[in-house]
Amino acid sequence: LDVPRQPLQPSGESRAREAESFKEQGNAYYAKKDYNEAYNYYTKAIDTCPNNASYYGNRAATLMMLGRFREALADAQQSVRLDDSFVRGHLREGKCHLSLGNAMAASRCFQRVLELDHKNTQAQQELKNASTVLEYEKIAEVDFEKRDFRKVVFCMDRALEFAPACHRFKILKAECLALLGRYPEAQSVASDILRMDSTNADALYVRGLCLYYEDCIEKAVQFFVQALRMAPDHEKACLACRNAKALKAKKEDGNKAFKEGNYKLAYELYTEALGIDPNNIKTNAKLYCNRGTVNSKLRKLEEAIDDCTNAVKLDETYIKAYLRRAQCYMDTEQYEDAVRDYEKVYQTEKTKEHKQLLKNAQVELKKSKRKDYYKILGVDKNASEDEIKKAYRKRALMHHPDRHSGASAEVQKEEEKKFKEVGEAFTILSDPKKKARYDSGQDLEEDGLNMGDFDANNIFKAFFGGPGGFSFEASGPGNFFFQFG
Repeated sequence: LDVPRQPLQPSGESRAREAESFKEQGNAYYAKKDYNEAYNYYTKAIDTCPNNASYYGNRAATLMMLGRFREALADAQQSVRLDDSFVRGHLREGKCHLSLGNAMAASRCFQRVLELDHKNTQAQQELKNASTVLEYEKIAEVDFEKRDFRKVVFCMDRALEFAPACHRFKILKAECLALLGRYPEAQSVASDILRMDSTNADALYVRGLCLYYEDCIEKAVQFFVQALRMAPDHEKACLACRNAKALKAKKEDGNKAFKEGNYKLAYELYTEALGIDPNNIKTNAKLYCNRGTVNSKLRKLEEAIDDCTNAVKLDETYIKAYLRRAQCYMDTEQYEDAVRDYEKVYQTEKTKEHKQLLKNAQVELKKSKRKDYYKILGVDKNASEDEIKKAYRKRALMHHPDRHSGASAEVQKEEEKKFKEVGEAFTILSDPKKKARYDSGQDLEEDGLNMGDFDANNIFKAFFGGPGGFSFEASGPGNFFFQFG
Protein backbone atom coordinates (compact mmCIF):
# COMPACT_ATOMS: atom_id res chain seq x y z
CA LEU A 1 0.00 0.00 0.00
CA ASP A 2 1.09 3.56 -0.75
CA VAL A 3 1.34 5.58 2.42
CA PRO A 4 0.46 9.33 1.90
CA ARG A 5 3.55 11.43 2.26
CA GLN A 6 3.50 14.13 4.97
CA PRO A 7 3.90 17.70 3.58
CA LEU A 8 7.30 19.13 4.23
CA GLN A 9 7.29 21.72 7.03
CA PRO A 10 9.01 24.93 5.97
CA SER A 11 12.31 25.55 7.68
CA GLY A 12 12.70 28.31 10.27
CA GLU A 13 14.59 30.39 7.76
CA SER A 14 11.89 30.17 5.08
CA ARG A 15 9.20 30.96 7.65
CA ALA A 16 11.15 34.04 8.69
CA ARG A 17 11.42 35.09 5.03
CA GLU A 18 7.69 34.57 4.54
CA ALA A 19 6.92 36.58 7.68
CA GLU A 20 9.19 39.40 6.49
CA SER A 21 7.36 39.36 3.14
CA PHE A 22 4.01 39.74 4.97
CA LYS A 23 5.49 42.55 7.04
CA GLU A 24 6.74 44.39 3.94
CA GLN A 25 3.32 44.11 2.33
CA GLY A 26 1.79 45.39 5.57
CA ASN A 27 4.19 48.35 5.51
CA ALA A 28 3.18 49.16 1.93
CA TYR A 29 -0.52 49.20 2.84
CA TYR A 30 0.25 51.23 5.99
CA ALA A 31 2.07 53.81 3.85
CA LYS A 32 -1.02 54.03 1.61
CA LYS A 33 -3.17 54.46 4.78
CA ASP A 34 -5.05 51.25 4.03
CA TYR A 35 -4.88 50.23 7.67
CA ASN A 36 -7.30 47.31 7.43
CA GLU A 37 -5.14 45.55 4.81
CA ALA A 38 -1.99 46.51 6.74
CA TYR A 39 -3.55 44.88 9.83
CA ASN A 40 -4.28 41.67 7.87
CA TYR A 41 -0.67 41.34 6.64
CA TYR A 42 0.87 42.13 10.03
CA THR A 43 -1.41 39.45 11.51
CA LYS A 44 -0.13 36.96 8.88
CA ALA A 45 3.44 37.94 9.80
CA ILE A 46 2.68 37.31 13.52
CA ASP A 47 0.95 34.00 12.77
CA THR A 48 4.01 32.93 10.74
CA CYS A 49 6.58 34.14 13.24
CA PRO A 50 4.93 34.83 16.63
CA ASN A 51 8.08 35.80 18.54
CA ASN A 52 9.05 38.94 16.59
CA ALA A 53 8.55 42.11 18.67
CA SER A 54 8.49 44.46 15.64
CA TYR A 55 5.50 42.64 14.07
CA TYR A 56 3.45 43.25 17.21
CA GLY A 57 4.74 46.82 17.28
CA ASN A 58 3.66 47.40 13.68
CA ARG A 59 0.24 45.89 14.25
CA ALA A 60 -0.14 48.02 17.37
CA ALA A 61 0.61 51.14 15.28
CA THR A 62 -2.03 50.06 12.75
CA LEU A 63 -4.64 49.41 15.42
CA MET A 64 -3.91 52.84 16.87
CA MET A 65 -4.61 54.41 13.48
CA LEU A 66 -7.92 52.48 13.42
CA GLY A 67 -8.77 53.85 16.88
CA ARG A 68 -8.73 50.36 18.42
CA PHE A 69 -6.55 51.36 21.37
CA ARG A 70 -7.33 48.44 23.71
CA GLU A 71 -6.23 45.88 21.11
CA ALA A 72 -3.26 48.09 20.22
CA LEU A 73 -2.27 48.20 23.89
CA ALA A 74 -2.21 44.37 24.07
CA ASP A 75 0.05 44.20 20.99
CA ALA A 76 2.38 46.94 22.29
CA GLN A 77 2.68 45.16 25.65
CA GLN A 78 3.46 41.88 23.89
CA SER A 79 6.14 43.61 21.80
CA VAL A 80 8.02 44.86 24.90
CA ARG A 81 7.58 41.51 26.66
CA LEU A 82 9.47 39.97 23.72
CA ASP A 83 12.05 42.79 23.66
CA ASP A 84 12.29 45.10 26.68
CA SER A 85 14.72 47.37 24.79
CA PHE A 86 12.17 47.98 22.00
CA VAL A 87 11.83 51.78 22.24
CA ARG A 88 8.95 52.08 19.77
CA GLY A 89 7.08 49.34 21.64
CA HIS A 90 7.32 51.27 24.92
CA LEU A 91 6.29 54.51 23.15
CA ARG A 92 3.25 52.82 21.63
CA GLU A 93 2.27 51.20 24.92
CA GLY A 94 2.50 54.63 26.62
CA LYS A 95 0.52 56.27 23.84
CA CYS A 96 -2.22 53.63 24.14
CA HIS A 97 -2.38 54.05 27.93
CA LEU A 98 -2.62 57.81 27.48
CA SER A 99 -5.31 57.57 24.77
CA LEU A 100 -7.32 55.32 27.10
CA GLY A 101 -6.93 57.85 29.94
CA ASN A 102 -4.43 55.96 32.12
CA ALA A 103 -1.88 58.77 32.46
CA MET A 104 0.05 57.16 35.33
CA ALA A 105 0.76 53.95 33.37
CA ALA A 106 1.57 56.09 30.31
CA SER A 107 4.13 58.08 32.33
CA ARG A 108 5.90 54.86 33.40
CA CYS A 109 6.20 53.78 29.74
CA PHE A 110 7.62 57.14 28.62
CA GLN A 111 10.09 57.12 31.53
CA ARG A 112 11.26 53.67 30.40
CA VAL A 113 11.83 55.09 26.89
CA LEU A 114 13.96 57.88 28.39
CA GLU A 115 15.97 55.29 30.34
CA LEU A 116 16.73 53.58 27.01
CA ASP A 117 17.14 56.84 25.05
CA HIS A 118 17.41 59.92 27.26
CA LYS A 119 17.32 62.26 24.23
CA ASN A 120 14.05 60.87 22.84
CA THR A 121 12.05 64.07 22.19
CA GLN A 122 8.77 62.23 21.55
CA ALA A 123 8.91 60.57 24.96
CA GLN A 124 9.76 63.92 26.58
CA GLN A 125 6.73 65.55 24.96
CA GLU A 126 4.40 62.63 25.72
CA LEU A 127 5.53 62.67 29.35
CA LYS A 128 4.46 66.34 29.53
CA ASN A 129 1.14 65.43 27.93
CA ALA A 130 0.57 62.71 30.53
CA SER A 131 1.32 65.21 33.33
CA THR A 132 -1.16 67.66 31.78
CA VAL A 133 -3.88 64.99 31.74
CA LEU A 134 -3.19 64.12 35.40
CA GLU A 135 -3.47 67.82 36.28
CA TYR A 136 -6.82 68.19 34.49
CA GLU A 137 -8.09 65.09 36.28
CA LYS A 138 -7.20 66.58 39.68
CA ILE A 139 -8.81 69.94 38.88
CA ALA A 140 -11.96 68.23 37.56
CA GLU A 141 -12.27 66.13 40.73
CA VAL A 142 -12.16 69.27 42.92
CA ASP A 143 -14.54 71.20 40.66
CA PHE A 144 -17.04 68.33 40.59
CA GLU A 145 -17.19 68.44 44.39
CA LYS A 146 -17.72 72.22 44.18
CA ARG A 147 -20.51 71.56 41.64
CA ASP A 148 -18.70 73.73 39.08
CA PHE A 149 -19.81 71.44 36.25
CA ARG A 150 -18.92 73.90 33.49
CA LYS A 151 -15.28 73.83 34.63
CA VAL A 152 -15.31 70.02 34.74
CA VAL A 153 -16.55 69.92 31.13
CA PHE A 154 -13.72 72.29 30.16
CA CYS A 155 -11.13 70.07 31.92
CA MET A 156 -12.47 66.90 30.33
CA ASP A 157 -12.44 68.49 26.86
CA ARG A 158 -8.77 69.40 27.35
CA ALA A 159 -7.92 65.94 28.72
CA LEU A 160 -9.74 64.22 25.83
CA GLU A 161 -7.45 66.00 23.37
CA PHE A 162 -4.71 63.71 24.70
CA ALA A 163 -6.96 60.78 25.69
CA PRO A 164 -9.59 60.54 22.90
CA ALA A 165 -10.54 56.94 23.73
CA CYS A 166 -11.05 57.43 27.47
CA HIS A 167 -14.60 56.36 28.34
CA ARG A 168 -14.15 57.57 31.92
CA PHE A 169 -13.46 61.17 30.82
CA LYS A 170 -16.32 61.06 28.32
CA ILE A 171 -18.75 59.78 30.96
CA LEU A 172 -17.72 62.47 33.45
CA LYS A 173 -18.17 65.11 30.75
CA ALA A 174 -21.59 63.67 29.81
CA GLU A 175 -22.71 63.57 33.45
CA CYS A 176 -21.74 67.23 33.91
CA LEU A 177 -23.48 68.21 30.65
CA ALA A 178 -26.62 66.53 32.03
CA LEU A 179 -26.24 68.41 35.33
CA LEU A 180 -25.90 71.64 33.31
CA GLY A 181 -29.14 70.88 31.46
CA ARG A 182 -27.36 70.25 28.14
CA TYR A 183 -29.21 66.99 27.61
CA PRO A 184 -28.82 66.42 23.84
CA GLU A 185 -25.02 66.76 24.14
CA ALA A 186 -24.92 64.44 27.16
CA GLN A 187 -27.15 61.89 25.40
CA SER A 188 -24.91 61.98 22.32
CA VAL A 189 -21.74 61.22 24.32
CA ALA A 190 -23.40 58.39 26.27
CA SER A 191 -24.93 56.90 23.10
CA ASP A 192 -21.52 56.86 21.35
CA ILE A 193 -20.09 54.83 24.22
CA LEU A 194 -23.08 52.45 24.28
CA ARG A 195 -22.64 51.80 20.54
CA MET A 196 -19.15 50.52 21.34
CA ASP A 197 -20.05 48.89 24.64
CA SER A 198 -23.78 48.27 25.25
CA THR A 199 -23.09 47.00 28.78
CA ASN A 200 -21.30 50.15 30.00
CA ALA A 201 -23.07 50.86 33.31
CA ASP A 202 -21.80 54.46 33.48
CA ALA A 203 -23.16 55.28 30.03
CA LEU A 204 -26.51 53.64 30.91
CA TYR A 205 -26.59 55.75 34.08
CA VAL A 206 -25.98 58.99 32.12
CA ARG A 207 -28.71 58.09 29.59
CA GLY A 208 -31.06 57.57 32.52
CA LEU A 209 -29.93 60.81 34.14
CA CYS A 210 -30.78 62.81 30.99
CA LEU A 211 -34.26 61.29 30.84
CA TYR A 212 -34.71 61.86 34.58
CA TYR A 213 -33.79 65.54 34.26
CA GLU A 214 -36.09 65.91 31.26
CA ASP A 215 -38.97 64.72 33.47
CA CYS A 216 -39.26 61.35 31.65
CA ILE A 217 -38.99 59.61 35.00
CA GLU A 218 -40.45 56.23 34.08
CA LYS A 219 -38.02 55.72 31.18
CA ALA A 220 -35.16 56.98 33.36
CA VAL A 221 -35.87 54.29 35.97
CA GLN A 222 -35.55 51.61 33.26
CA PHE A 223 -32.02 52.82 32.41
CA PHE A 224 -31.00 53.03 36.09
CA VAL A 225 -32.24 49.47 36.64
CA GLN A 226 -30.28 48.30 33.57
CA ALA A 227 -27.13 50.06 34.86
CA LEU A 228 -27.55 48.36 38.24
CA ARG A 229 -27.96 45.01 36.49
CA MET A 230 -24.54 45.56 34.88
CA ALA A 231 -22.95 46.99 38.05
CA PRO A 232 -25.01 46.23 41.19
CA ASP A 233 -22.79 48.48 43.35
CA HIS A 234 -23.13 51.55 41.06
CA GLU A 235 -23.78 54.15 43.80
CA LYS A 236 -24.89 57.00 41.54
CA ALA A 237 -27.35 54.84 39.61
CA CYS A 238 -28.70 53.47 42.89
CA LEU A 239 -29.25 56.97 44.35
CA ALA A 240 -30.74 58.33 41.11
CA CYS A 241 -33.09 55.34 40.85
CA ARG A 242 -34.25 55.85 44.44
CA ASN A 243 -34.77 59.61 43.88
CA ALA A 244 -36.62 59.06 40.61
CA LYS A 245 -39.06 56.60 42.18
CA ALA A 246 -39.62 58.84 45.24
CA LEU A 247 -40.13 61.95 43.08
CA LYS A 248 -42.61 60.20 40.80
CA ALA A 249 -44.61 58.88 43.76
CA LYS A 250 -44.74 62.24 45.64
CA LYS A 251 -45.68 64.21 42.53
CA GLU A 252 -48.48 61.77 41.66
CA ASP A 253 -49.78 61.84 45.25
CA GLY A 254 -49.75 65.66 45.16
CA ASN A 255 -51.67 65.70 41.86
CA LYS A 256 -54.24 63.26 43.29
CA ALA A 257 -54.76 65.40 46.41
CA PHE A 258 -55.15 68.51 44.23
CA LYS A 259 -57.77 66.86 42.00
CA GLU A 260 -59.68 65.80 45.12
CA GLY A 261 -59.66 69.43 46.33
CA ASN A 262 -57.43 68.64 49.32
CA TYR A 263 -55.20 71.67 48.76
CA LYS A 264 -53.51 71.60 52.14
CA LEU A 265 -52.33 68.01 51.62
CA ALA A 266 -51.35 68.78 48.00
CA TYR A 267 -49.23 71.70 49.24
CA GLU A 268 -47.44 69.43 51.75
CA LEU A 269 -46.78 66.70 49.17
CA TYR A 270 -45.41 69.12 46.55
CA THR A 271 -43.18 70.67 49.22
CA GLU A 272 -41.84 67.23 50.20
CA ALA A 273 -41.24 66.40 46.52
CA LEU A 274 -39.24 69.63 46.10
CA GLY A 275 -36.89 68.45 48.85
CA ILE A 276 -35.95 65.19 47.10
CA ASP A 277 -33.47 66.34 44.45
CA PRO A 278 -32.47 70.01 43.89
CA ASN A 279 -30.66 68.99 40.66
CA ASN A 280 -33.86 67.94 38.88
CA ILE A 281 -34.61 71.37 37.43
CA LYS A 282 -37.43 70.49 35.03
CA THR A 283 -39.45 68.41 37.50
CA ASN A 284 -38.88 70.94 40.27
CA ALA A 285 -40.09 73.74 37.98
CA LYS A 286 -43.35 71.79 37.50
CA LEU A 287 -43.60 71.15 41.24
CA TYR A 288 -43.18 74.87 42.01
CA CYS A 289 -45.85 75.74 39.44
CA ASN A 290 -48.19 73.08 40.87
CA ARG A 291 -47.63 74.42 44.37
CA GLY A 292 -48.24 77.94 43.04
CA THR A 293 -51.61 76.75 41.72
CA VAL A 294 -52.40 75.30 45.15
CA ASN A 295 -51.47 78.60 46.82
CA SER A 296 -53.69 80.53 44.41
CA LYS A 297 -56.58 78.20 45.28
CA LEU A 298 -55.87 78.90 48.97
CA ARG A 299 -55.85 82.65 48.08
CA LYS A 300 -52.22 82.93 49.20
CA LEU A 301 -51.48 84.99 46.12
CA GLU A 302 -48.07 86.40 47.08
CA GLU A 303 -46.86 82.87 47.94
CA ALA A 304 -48.27 81.69 44.59
CA ILE A 305 -46.32 84.44 42.80
CA ASP A 306 -43.12 83.38 44.63
CA ASP A 307 -43.62 79.74 43.58
CA CYS A 308 -44.20 80.66 39.94
CA THR A 309 -41.13 82.92 40.04
CA ASN A 310 -39.07 79.97 41.28
CA ALA A 311 -40.53 77.84 38.47
CA VAL A 312 -39.48 80.29 35.73
CA LYS A 313 -36.06 80.74 37.31
CA LEU A 314 -35.55 77.01 36.81
CA ASP A 315 -37.16 76.89 33.37
CA GLU A 316 -37.55 80.25 31.66
CA THR A 317 -39.50 78.66 28.78
CA TYR A 318 -42.24 77.41 31.13
CA ILE A 319 -45.39 79.04 29.70
CA LYS A 320 -47.76 77.57 32.29
CA ALA A 321 -45.81 79.19 35.14
CA TYR A 322 -45.86 82.61 33.43
CA LEU A 323 -49.63 82.32 32.88
CA ARG A 324 -50.25 81.30 36.49
CA ARG A 325 -48.08 84.15 37.82
CA ALA A 326 -49.71 86.67 35.48
CA GLN A 327 -53.17 85.71 36.76
CA CYS A 328 -51.96 86.16 40.35
CA TYR A 329 -50.56 89.59 39.39
CA MET A 330 -53.97 90.48 37.92
CA ASP A 331 -55.72 89.32 41.10
CA THR A 332 -53.40 91.47 43.23
CA GLU A 333 -53.71 94.46 40.84
CA GLN A 334 -50.00 94.34 39.89
CA TYR A 335 -50.90 95.07 36.29
CA GLU A 336 -47.46 96.10 34.99
CA ASP A 337 -46.04 92.74 36.09
CA ALA A 338 -49.04 90.93 34.58
CA VAL A 339 -48.54 92.72 31.24
CA ARG A 340 -44.84 91.78 31.25
CA ASP A 341 -45.66 88.09 31.80
CA TYR A 342 -48.42 88.03 29.19
CA GLU A 343 -46.09 89.73 26.68
CA LYS A 344 -43.52 86.98 27.31
CA VAL A 345 -46.18 84.33 26.76
CA TYR A 346 -47.55 85.95 23.60
CA GLN A 347 -44.04 86.34 22.11
CA THR A 348 -43.51 82.60 22.65
CA GLU A 349 -46.97 81.34 21.65
CA LYS A 350 -48.97 83.73 19.47
CA THR A 351 -52.45 82.29 20.11
CA LYS A 352 -55.76 84.20 20.14
CA GLU A 353 -56.23 83.31 23.79
CA HIS A 354 -52.83 84.71 24.79
CA LYS A 355 -53.44 87.85 22.74
CA GLN A 356 -56.74 88.44 24.56
CA LEU A 357 -55.14 87.88 27.98
CA LEU A 358 -52.44 90.44 27.12
CA LYS A 359 -55.04 92.92 25.87
CA ASN A 360 -57.11 92.54 29.07
CA ALA A 361 -54.02 93.15 31.21
CA GLN A 362 -53.07 96.22 29.16
CA VAL A 363 -56.59 97.65 29.62
CA GLU A 364 -56.43 97.05 33.38
CA LEU A 365 -52.99 98.65 33.52
CA LYS A 366 -54.26 101.70 31.64
CA LYS A 367 -57.28 101.90 33.95
CA SER A 368 -55.07 101.61 37.03
CA LYS A 369 -53.02 104.61 35.99
CA ARG A 370 -56.10 106.85 35.76
CA LYS A 371 -57.99 108.30 38.71
CA ASP A 372 -60.21 105.71 40.34
CA TYR A 373 -63.51 107.55 40.31
CA TYR A 374 -65.26 104.79 42.22
CA LYS A 375 -62.69 105.09 44.99
CA ILE A 376 -62.96 108.90 44.99
CA LEU A 377 -66.73 108.68 45.56
CA GLY A 378 -66.33 105.70 47.91
CA VAL A 379 -68.70 103.44 45.96
CA ASP A 380 -68.54 99.95 44.52
CA LYS A 381 -68.06 99.44 40.76
CA ASN A 382 -71.58 98.04 40.59
CA ALA A 383 -73.13 101.06 42.40
CA SER A 384 -76.57 102.22 41.22
CA GLU A 385 -77.33 105.71 39.93
CA ASP A 386 -78.96 106.58 43.24
CA GLU A 387 -75.94 105.36 45.25
CA ILE A 388 -73.63 107.46 43.07
CA LYS A 389 -75.77 110.58 43.71
CA LYS A 390 -75.83 109.99 47.48
CA ALA A 391 -72.07 109.46 47.52
CA TYR A 392 -71.50 112.67 45.55
CA ARG A 393 -73.74 114.68 47.91
CA LYS A 394 -71.79 113.43 50.92
CA ARG A 395 -68.28 113.91 49.44
CA ALA A 396 -68.98 117.27 47.78
CA LEU A 397 -70.22 118.74 51.07
CA MET A 398 -67.27 117.19 52.92
CA HIS A 399 -64.63 118.79 50.66
CA HIS A 400 -66.35 122.07 49.58
CA PRO A 401 -63.80 124.97 49.83
CA ASP A 402 -66.18 127.17 51.86
CA ARG A 403 -66.28 124.55 54.54
CA HIS A 404 -62.49 124.85 54.99
CA SER A 405 -62.14 128.64 54.67
CA GLY A 406 -60.65 128.88 58.17
CA ALA A 407 -58.07 126.14 57.63
CA SER A 408 -54.40 126.55 56.71
CA ALA A 409 -53.48 127.30 53.08
CA GLU A 410 -52.13 123.76 52.71
CA VAL A 411 -55.34 122.12 53.92
CA GLN A 412 -57.45 124.48 51.76
CA LYS A 413 -55.43 123.47 48.68
CA GLU A 414 -55.80 119.76 49.42
CA GLU A 415 -59.56 120.01 50.04
CA GLU A 416 -60.05 122.06 46.87
CA LYS A 417 -58.27 119.32 44.90
CA LYS A 418 -60.50 116.64 46.44
CA PHE A 419 -63.62 118.73 45.76
CA LYS A 420 -62.63 118.95 42.10
CA GLU A 421 -61.95 115.19 41.88
CA VAL A 422 -65.37 114.44 43.43
CA GLY A 423 -66.95 116.64 40.74
CA GLU A 424 -64.99 114.84 38.01
CA ALA A 425 -66.02 111.46 39.37
CA PHE A 426 -69.69 112.41 39.47
CA THR A 427 -69.56 113.92 35.96
CA ILE A 428 -68.29 110.63 34.55
CA LEU A 429 -70.15 108.07 36.64
CA SER A 430 -73.56 109.80 36.45
CA ASP A 431 -73.47 109.77 32.63
CA PRO A 432 -74.15 106.21 31.33
CA LYS A 433 -72.15 106.71 28.09
CA LYS A 434 -69.12 108.25 29.81
CA LYS A 435 -69.32 105.63 32.55
CA ALA A 436 -69.32 102.81 29.96
CA ARG A 437 -66.28 104.29 28.21
CA TYR A 438 -64.51 104.75 31.54
CA ASP A 439 -65.29 101.16 32.62
CA SER A 440 -63.97 99.76 29.33
CA GLY A 441 -60.66 101.57 29.84
CA GLN A 442 -61.04 104.10 27.03
CA ASP A 443 -59.18 107.38 27.25
CA LEU A 444 -61.85 109.97 28.05
CA GLU A 445 -59.71 112.87 26.87
CA GLU A 446 -59.47 111.17 23.47
CA ASP A 447 -63.29 111.26 23.45
CA GLY A 448 -63.19 115.04 23.76
CA LEU A 449 -63.70 115.31 27.51
CA ASN A 450 -60.95 117.49 28.98
CA MET A 451 -61.25 117.11 32.73
CA GLY A 452 -58.74 119.91 33.28
CA ASP A 453 -61.19 122.56 32.00
CA PHE A 454 -64.38 121.76 33.83
CA ASP A 455 -65.62 123.74 36.88
CA ALA A 456 -66.45 121.69 39.97
CA ASN A 457 -68.53 124.55 41.41
CA ASN A 458 -70.85 124.46 38.41
CA ILE A 459 -71.41 120.71 38.97
CA PHE A 460 -72.10 121.41 42.64
CA LYS A 461 -74.61 124.21 41.87
CA ALA A 462 -76.34 122.15 39.22
CA PHE A 463 -76.65 119.23 41.62
CA PHE A 464 -77.92 121.19 44.66
CA GLY A 465 -79.97 123.71 42.63
CA GLY A 466 -81.54 126.91 44.13
CA PRO A 467 -81.49 130.40 42.64
CA GLY A 468 -79.61 132.13 45.42
CA GLY A 469 -76.66 129.80 45.78
CA PHE A 470 -75.57 128.37 49.14
CA SER A 471 -73.27 129.13 52.05
CA PHE A 472 -71.71 127.28 55.00
CA GLU A 473 -72.50 128.57 58.49
CA ALA A 474 -70.75 127.61 61.71
CA SER A 475 -73.07 126.01 64.27
CA GLY A 476 -70.42 125.58 66.91
CA PRO A 477 -66.69 124.93 67.11
CA GLY A 478 -65.70 122.83 64.11
CA ASN A 479 -69.31 122.17 63.03
CA PHE A 480 -70.89 123.45 59.83
CA PHE A 481 -74.20 123.22 58.04
CA PHE A 482 -75.03 124.63 54.63
CA GLN A 483 -78.00 126.68 53.58
CA PHE A 484 -79.35 128.06 50.33
CA GLY A 485 -80.14 131.77 50.00
